[in-house]
Amino acid sequence: MFTIGDFARHGRVSVRMLRHYDATGLLRPAHVDPASNYRYYTAAQLARLNRIIALKDLGFTLQQVRDIVDEKVGVEELHGMLRLRRAELETAAAAAEARLVQVEARLRAIESEGRMPTNDVVIKNVPAVRVAELTATTASFDPEDIGPVIGPLYDELFRCLGAAGITPTGPGIAYYEDAPEGGGRITVHAAVQVSAPLRDGTFRILDLPSLDQAATVVHRGSMDAVLPTAQALARWIDSNGYQPSGYPREVTLECPENRDDWVTELQAPVTQNVPHV
Repeated sequence: MFTIGDFARHGRVSVRMLRHYDATGLLRPAHVDPASNYRYYTAAQLARLNRIIALKDLGFTLQQVRDIVDEKVGVEELHGMLRLRRAELETAAAAAEARLVQVEARLRAIESEGRMPTNDVVIKNVPAVRVAELTATTASFDPEDIGPVIGPLYDELFRCLGAAGITPTGPGIAYYEDAPEGGGRITVHAAVQVSAPLRDGTFRILDLPSLDQAATVVHRGSMDAVLPTAQALARWIDSNGYQPSGYPREVTLECPENRDDWVTELQAPVTQNVPHV
């Protein structure tokens, strides 16, 4: 038998926790010395302890844990419950990582205010281009809403193009517009340049109109961290006598496997301010 201290060490729990489990009837000692009241446990009780800890980590209350372990939940069922919890934790970790990226982007936006050299921005005409696209609607233009949508859209678009025997002939072009239903919702267009007849169906092929004037700048790095570049471009537009006339397009110039090495041109449609007389 193990003393309560030894059993706690083998079970990777605290002695205090074992005493609490004893008091609640969740895990009684195998033997209590009547003279000293010392608690003793057996190695076989580690199995029950492992189930208790696993179920607690799944979010069950102690009462629920007792009900489950007393009914002798099978190993396979417990494995399934743990796999579910693992998936939940992975999702939470991914969400936390995405939030961290956005926080870092906000910090970089603050740190880079006013630092962009004026020659980084070019005003140019963007010609019309034929694209294949899929669309979806997001709750807002926030990166947290756009990011989870646009990646899967492109994956599905390239799958559809492959099935149709169509090979892209140019870069990906993501563009945005206010959704018809309003409320700040955004229609996301995941597009790529193609040379193929116009069509509707599972995906559309259409001619994306030209932009007479676009303020353009190159962003290097993941689009999750585009905020400082986009805000610097907005400040340039405001301070150089222009006003925006739509959401910027995002033209993917290079997209290697490492997202930090991506190269993307932002193309913000603009009009020149008319001087007040």
